[in-house]
Amino acid sequence: MPFSIDNQEMMRQIIVDNYQNPRNYQEVTDPRYITIHMDSASCIDDIYVHVLIEGGLIKDCKWHGKGCAISTASTSIMTELVLGKTMEEATSIMNEFNKMLDGKDFDEDVLDEAICFINVNRQPSRITCANISWRGLQKAFIEEEKKEHE
Repeated sequence: MPFSIDNQEMMRQIIVDNYQNPRNYQEVTDPRYITIHMDSASCIDDIYVHVLIEGGLIKDCKWHGKGCAISTASTSIMTELVLGKTMEEATSIMNEFNKMLDGKDFDEDVLDEAICFINVNRQPSRITCANISWRGLQKAFIEEEKKEHE
């Protein structure tokens, strides 16, 4: 389903749905997963991102913790977007997401439902909420690259 950045109500509904019914919400104890803890001094966000990467491919992405509506919805959407992607593809999605949050030109086709956060940069304090789990995923990729070089 194509998303229109002109349809504010649809974007609100995507955020509310992902907040009330978060996707991939599950604590993971499997040691094959890289687990990154992210929290925020300025919000209630306290999130654990769990990523299973095999051969550079994101086989699974789960998360658990607590967060505000923006961080919860963004984390839910992120886990869906990166599933089955290579680390390179997911990094490209992250880059486009961050460009959007920074108010720069970005490829909206890459972001799918994450486009619903296009107006977050109007409230700069919420940018941290929107990208907290994305920064966690980036840290997981750094951990994975360290493992590959050991």
